[in-house]
Amino acid sequence: MGKEVLRDMVTVQAKLIFDNSEDKQKVLDLMRRWSSCMRYAYKRLLEGHKRNELKRQLQKVFVLNSRYVDDAIMKAESVIKSCKKKGENPRKVIFGSRELFEKLKRRHINGRAYRKLQHQWQEKRKGNLYSRGDKSKKGNLNTRIEIDENATLLRINVGKKQYVYARIQAGWKIKNKTYIDRNQLLQAMSTSGEPYSVELKLKNGVVYAYFTVEEVFPKPKITRTNGVIGIDPNAYPRHVAWVETDKNGQLMGYGEIPMPELEGGSSSKREYYRWQYAHRIVQMAKEKQKAIVVESLSIKDRGRRGDFSGRKSRRIRHYFGYRSLLEKVKLLAKREGIEVIEVNPAYTSVIGMLKYAPQYMVSKDIAAAYVIARRGLGLRERIPHNYMLLLSSLDTNSLEELKEYVKKVVKNPNVRRKQLKAIDRVIGILQSSGSESGRLSGPLDGTSAGSRGKNHNPWRVLRVAVVTPLSPGKVLRDMSVLKSLLVSGQVGRPT
Repeated sequence: MGKEVLRDMVTVQAKLIFDNSEDKQKVLDLMRRWSSCMRYAYKRLLEGHKRNELKRQLQKVFVLNSRYVDDAIMKAESVIKSCKKKGENPRKVIFGSRELFEKLKRRHINGRAYRKLQHQWQEKRKGNLYSRGDKSKKGNLNTRIEIDENATLLRINVGKKQYVYARIQAGWKIKNKTYIDRNQLLQAMSTSGEPYSVELKLKNGVVYAYFTVEEVFPKPKITRTNGVIGIDPNAYPRHVAWVETDKNGQLMGYGEIPMPELEGGSSSKREYYRWQYAHRIVQMAKEKQKAIVVESLSIKDRGRRGDFSGRKSRRIRHYFGYRSLLEKVKLLAKREGIEVIEVNPAYTSVIGMLKYAPQYMVSKDIAAAYVIARRGLGLRERIPHNYMLLLSSLDTNSLEELKEYVKKVVKNPNVRRKQLKAIDRVIGILQSSGSESGRLSGPLDGTSAGSRGKNHNPWRVLRVAVVTPLSPGKVLRDMSVLKSLLVSGQVGRPT
């Protein structure tokens, strides 16, 4: 047990497919009786009745076995505790959704729309069933996952020693009606002997099952002491850039994993391929015995990865699923005992583009992944000497000239507006520095973080001063033009 230190709850959603309407009706009747039992237990608990007293009484009233009744009482207790924790009055709870109930009570709609609303409320109120797992029963006695040659099934105890079998549709149909991925996780639940809970919910006439198991992760054996792999997912072009470093942050290798399948198709298809790419990334880290470094998911709007903005950017990000991909990488890495380090994503792309892309003659995405990897090792990025000289000589007059240049050469109004806004922001930084000459003043220690804060970060200024003159109208992807600046300190506009 000393090795098992990390725990997490894993939930798998699936649709239940019944062989015939009779079997489905038996399950719906069971869900109706269980929902009524839970609501009844809720009221009696508020009146002060004890759990053991209710357990004996409710078995006869609702014709449910002791496990179903005990689970209903437990669910009722959890609702009461949740209300008290939120500071709400548990006596005012409305099962089936208060929002739907209030709409029905107002009678602001009639006819078919009202009946549809009423049907939704009844499903939420009466279409529920919860069954806890039991380790002594090696899984779940009332609702058990069973595997046969053709499908994964859920065996449901409907009472009077009768069982209904429903096919679990949980994954992606790819060939010969074979489902994979989430279905494999359900099979693992079935064979592990560990307890798993099952919750059934009725929605639009379809019964959905939610399987939850506590997953125990091994203590990480592959850590940053061997070096790291930094990954940088990009929505356009759709790929993951990766960089391998040693424990001191020295570059050892790099590459890109194209992801054309995320360009379109159904959501389930894209989800399937995200899992495949996540497996590929984690397998690479396992083979190289390196920890994985990713950008923190707690930072807002990390979907803005790529070279476009506006409506096109929103469409690209919708298909790409940045957060979803990284969540899968984190989960799979935990299962393999690989350390995952999350870092602040601020300026990783800018630093990589200005510093490492021209230095190693790699793409800006590879360079950004290198910055992410180094940041995961706790290393700070010093600004190169010639960039520091450029910062010290930058003034508002040169930036005003740059604005006129942008107005002249950039035809796209949205791009022009964006570039002018960035230049104005830098002018504001220079003017707020307190220097009469309109230059940056104060101590610049040449690092990417300091007392100036986020808005005064010198990398922000450098991006405008260096990249905008070279490519004001489109994203600069060929960083070789910056090589001469790093060496000679010269920067200019493209001919």
